[in-house]
Amino acid sequence: MATATEQKNIEAKPRKGGNKNDARRLRKDGLIPAVLYGAGLESLTISVDPKQMKRVLASEAGHNTIFDLSAGGDSGKAMIVDWQADPIKGSLLHVDLKRIAMNVKLVVSVPVHLKGEAPGVKVQGGILEQMMREVEIECLPADIPSHLDGDVSQMMFGQTLRVSDLPHSDKIRFITDDNQAIAHVTAVKEVVEAAPVEGAEAEAASAEPEVIKKGKQEAEGEAAEGGEKSEKSEKAEKAEKKK
Repeated sequence: MATATEQKNIEAKPRKGGNKNDARRLRKDGLIPAVLYGAGLESLTISVDPKQMKRVLASEAGHNTIFDLSAGGDSGKAMIVDWQADPIKGSLLHVDLKRIAMNVKLVVSVPVHLKGEAPGVKVQGGILEQMMREVEIECLPADIPSHLDGDVSQMMFGQTLRVSDLPHSDKIRFITDDNQAIAHVTAVKEVVEAAPVEGAEAEAASAEPEVIKKGKQEAEGEAAEGGEKSEKSEKAEKAEKKK
């Protein structure tokens, strides 16, 4: 299992803490501001090469990578614990670095990679869903794995891969609950939609209110017409009697 330790040495330059204008000038010179702290020592404001930092973040272990850092008279193991990037360009703007004591255990988050093809998917037609992509572990810096493999090659429909199923040595202790689900094989969710009404049925449905309304209007018209005729007949009878 590959670990997160990187032997490459990264050079940093001491700098004085400044304002935003100082940080902009630093970036124009091809460097970015950084802070180095930890191990019970005084914090240092430094500048680092953003290209080196991006290579560390893009490596297999990512921000868990431990590397050698030289910053003036201060040198030792370090790792990236936080960083800021431009939301549009993606360029690094600032990094926080932590000194690492190789004999002191750390708590870190490690990615989980699913390995193999589940029979529940290939044979039974289910889908493999991964609910957790990282787990939190505690171990010595030299024992931090770049990732943990979750074997799904034996998973049938309805089965779940849990944290306790992940392979690990006694050098690693899981902080994440052993019973937490990493992935499972489940059924394909079907979306049931109402079938659209077509053809003569749709026309009849849309025409029905108009027919009813029209029929009502005709009935009202006939009733009114009948009332007028009746009134005229009564007047004619009265006139006839007066004669």
